[in-house]
Amino acid sequence: MWMENLEDNRVHEFITRHNDEFRSFVAGLDEVYFEKAKKYYEAPTVIDIASSSRGLFLVVREGMEYKVKLLRHNGEMVNLVSSGDLGEHVVIRAVYARRDGGRFAFFYTVAGSDEGYTRIVDTNSLEVIDEIKGSVWGIVWVHGEKYYYSRLYRRGKTPDGVEAPAERIILRDPGTGLEEVVFGYGYSTNYMMGVVEAWDPNRVFVVVEYGWQKSKIYGGLRSDPAKWKLLFDGGEYRVFPLGYYGDHAYLIYYDRDGLGRVIRVKDGVYEEVIGEQGYPLRKGVLVGDKLYLEYLVDATSRLRVYSLDGVLLHEHVFSEPVSIRLLDYADSKVYLSVESFNKPSDIYVVEESSLKLVYSAPYRLDVVVKEEWCRSSDGTSVHMFVIHRKGVEPEKKAIVYGYGGFGIAITPFYLGPMLAFVEDGGVFVVANLRGGGEYGEKWHRMGMRENKQNVFEDYKAVLSHMRRKGFRTVGLGVSNGGLLVAATLTQSPRLFDVAVIGYPVIDMLRFHKLYIGKLWTTEYGDPDNPRDREYLLKYSPYHNVRRDEKYPPVLVYTGLHDDRVHPAHALKFVAKLEEVGAPVYLRVEVESGHMGASPETKLREYADILAFIHRVLSREA
Repeated sequence: MWMENLEDNRVHEFITRHNDEFRSFVAGLDEVYFEKAKKYYEAPTVIDIASSSRGLFLVVREGMEYKVKLLRHNGEMVNLVSSGDLGEHVVIRAVYARRDGGRFAFFYTVAGSDEGYTRIVDTNSLEVIDEIKGSVWGIVWVHGEKYYYSRLYRRGKTPDGVEAPAERIILRDPGTGLEEVVFGYGYSTNYMMGVVEAWDPNRVFVVVEYGWQKSKIYGGLRSDPAKWKLLFDGGEYRVFPLGYYGDHAYLIYYDRDGLGRVIRVKDGVYEEVIGEQGYPLRKGVLVGDKLYLEYLVDATSRLRVYSLDGVLLHEHVFSEPVSIRLLDYADSKVYLSVESFNKPSDIYVVEESSLKLVYSAPYRLDVVVKEEWCRSSDGTSVHMFVIHRKGVEPEKKAIVYGYGGFGIAITPFYLGPMLAFVEDGGVFVVANLRGGGEYGEKWHRMGMRENKQNVFEDYKAVLSHMRRKGFRTVGLGVSNGGLLVAATLTQSPRLFDVAVIGYPVIDMLRFHKLYIGKLWTTEYGDPDNPRDREYLLKYSPYHNVRRDEKYPPVLVYTGLHDDRVHPAHALKFVAKLEEVGAPVYLRVEVESGHMGASPETKLREYADILAFIHRVLSREA
């Protein structure tokens, strides 16, 4: 437990010793992979977008900097902010825009900490109007300069005396610096909330979520939070807003089979507009008199446009597996950010029955993406993407990536530096496991709390599938995905040739006592509850390391600025593996956190991971 104190000199010595051992192990290969991966990582990559009447505000990682840019409607791209101008190790993660484009805001963090800074900027002069510090998100302007934002109270208590972690919505006047909590009083620990803009400029929604399980929708006039009222209570299910039209609010409701149906609500009474379609509805917006909805078919996005009476008008299906990462609108235009495994985000505008490309990154590696299936231990079908370089016979080595939690769908994403592994003949596998949102809310609930073991069984099935095909397997997971790989490693170590575990949740009996871990009790269970503690203990990686087991080479990596998942999870797991003589390595980055790191720092982390994998597989060949 002393490893939970990052100020302890013994922790510093432990980290230094292991970093030195790791550096010695990858020496010579780290620089090789830095150069191999650099061309993929430097490709301009859109991180976030915010639309306005002036054009699209973008956060772009470009070269070795993060930038905020304005893509004007005439195609001109204007640089507004560069991370290098903000200091060392700066990461820009989000951008917000006032609808007229006269103001924009961006969130940045130093060394990837969750707690960072949000700046409000005049678009014309680039003068900084205001800056707030903390875990802040969801900037929505009221009128003029005033704006709402959501603040996560990470420690202590909220202004109304509720134990952290909990969120409140605040109205701020940058002219005076005065703030007031305008929504959230009465909601207890673990409730998250935010203001959501609607195409109707006079009204907003407020989404209140309990963990990743259920939610309520409030709403009303943008200018009068005192009169925001409950529009719809999802009960034990999640519900999200699409927009207003006339007297009706249009919402996505995840009841029934959990795939999502569109309802419209007036005076507390709702009716169905679009029923469940057999595959999940992930997100959407109401613009004008149309609904723009993203559906997932085997973890691949497609866009459907409906009338407000539920008539399908257009469907846009892409020629390759893609993700619609971001869906936004300005005036009557709807924009999509579309990403694939081998190409960073393209941005399209919807024009009636077609999509028009308005921004495209210049680089891609030609790859083949196959879809395969396997059976989990209880007979459940598990889908996976299998990616290899086009025109090259792949080598029998595969990185198997998984996540499986919090209802997050793992859809096609730009592999970036991992394309260096693919370029070298490797295969990258993305597993769509229970616990995620790839097949709706039921799929999520089949992998949460007491059902978490299902996620590990699904992952074992994918690993076994690849091994039956003759592949050497590298398990890779980050955060909750780190828990996935670590738990599978302690249960079935012979399924791995290499295990790579990043920024992980590991100690399932103490995660709720470290940083904001209490938020996750809604997803994992509460270790202070004897019933939950029983099943958590069964799979907790930290508690299931066995002395009589033979483990493959393991790399655990984390960052000292991770203030979401405490680095002690990684440190304690490495110490436990060392006790039983496992071949384990630790890499601790001093300038990174859960939000990421500066581009060069992050690229070196990726290069070291690739070097480790290469070194281990080369020795075993």
